Amino acid sequence: MTDATLTEALKEAYASAPSDVTILHTLELRHPSFVDASGKKTAIRVVRDNINHKCKLESTAPLDANKTVEFVAMAFDLQLPPVETVPVPEITLSLDNVSTELIQYLDNAIETQDMIEMTYRPYLSSDKSCPQMDPPITLVITDIQVDVLKITATARMMDIGNKSFPSENYTVKKYPGLSR
Repeated sequence: MTDATLTEALKEAYASAPSDVTILHTLELRHPSFVDASGKKTAIRVVRDNINHKCKLESTAPLDANKTVEFVAMAFDLQLPPVETVPVPEITLSLDNVSTELIQYLDNAIETQDMIEMTYRPYLSSDKSCPQMDPPITLVITDIQVDVLKITATARMMDIGNKSFPSENYTVKKYPGLSR
């Protein structure tokens, strides 16, 4: 089954593998506790390459929408979820040679109940003006292991089957007409 979220340029790059164009696989990790030195919300952004890249985010990005941001070069491996109808697609991610700064962000995230969100965006080295996938894949990290050499994480798409419907809670405080 083909993936309708991929741009024609990315499909062509996958099919023909031109020598002058590489696919830049990027990851963005977000959590409410990720803040920079000035106290501003930030994200961990990495690219699977040996040099840093500045790429423009999509207009619907949860953080820094429509801005050009830097993705830091880092070795990582991930297997994208299959394009099929499985109940909850799941991937495994491993980041090698992690810095102490990254581990510090993760330590801060562990202390809260909020989940770490991960967004995968592919770019072409010839066109970094927008991700080559619309919309990019966003997953939630459900399990994470950290050691001195690497981080291994399991991420899943939102489990819509286990969400309550309707998602609004009808309480007496909010709807006084419910009480007799």
